Amino acid sequence: MILLYILLSVYILAVNLYSFLLIKSRRVGAERGEKEKDAPAAPPVREWDGKILLTALLGGALTLYVCMFVFRYRLNNLLLMLALPVLAALNVYLFVVAYRSGFGLTIV
Repeated sequence: MILLYILLSVYILAVNLYSFLLIKSRRVGAERGEKEKDAPAAPPVREWDGKILLTALLGGALTLYVCMFVFRYRLNNLLLMLALPVLAALNVYLFVVAYRSGFGLTIV
């Protein structure tokens, strides 16, 4: 039983650490791209945010949402600004339910 609590805690920490590193690396990459003015003048290609949404679904939505404001990353993207708070509330609710329920295991 305790092993399941430890595994869930490690999973939550790992997903949130990955979320933080994902936003940080994308922001650093965007800053490097802005500083390089030698490139030909082509409109920037908007990268699809599939990794961000997948990471949010897996449990890192709250960290992603906070890091987007800390690093000022794509704050004008309406999909992310609407989906991440909803997913964050869902993630927190599911984690609380998992911890309180004892994962549905009963010891007889």
